[in-house]
Amino acid sequence: MQTERQKEIIEAALDLIYKKGIQGLTIKNLSEKIGITEPAIYRHFENKISILVSILDFFKNNTEQIFENELKNDDNAIDKIEHLFSRHFSTFSKMPSLVSVVFSEEIFVNEPVLVGKIAEIMDKNDKILTEIITNGQRKNEIRNDIPAKYLSIIIMGSLRLFVKKWQFLKSVKNLPRQGKELFNSIKLLIQE
Repeated sequence: MQTERQKEIIEAALDLIYKKGIQGLTIKNLSEKIGITEPAIYRHFENKISILVSILDFFKNNTEQIFENELKNDDNAIDKIEHLFSRHFSTFSKMPSLVSVVFSEEIFVNEPVLVGKIAEIMDKNDKILTEIITNGQRKNEIRNDIPAKYLSIIIMGSLRLFVKKWQFLKSVKNLPRQGKELFNSIKLLIQE
């Protein structure tokens, strides 16, 4: 359980990442933004990496719950996948700084704990999505001529590219609305 100060530090970290990029997240910048000393930050987090781990833990817990809820609900597989897309686009449009952290694994290459956390998130989400697809294939809701594990990569890769394009190019004005249009195209590709 995080303290109120830890939550404040994480929110400030996300804001800094959104405004200045991941490189802008420094303990000095955090202390200036919050109005406390650098040693005060260190009383709550060991270092910048532990702040990033907390952000990734937040995202991990949020996405695990979303994916597990979809796995358990009684909707057909296509609707479950659409719900996953919709919830991710909604989350990212409300907290765009999460994109900078979650989809920046190349920045974390030299930080094994962060690489491990990202890999854990990706692996868990991929397993659940593959299970949703496999169940949909058994029920003839999703095409059977492509293995579920590859459909999962196609689906998640599309989501990732679309969100990164939104982040960098700003060509996507309304992420949830245009994300629905993207999903409708994916649906045409995967539907039986």
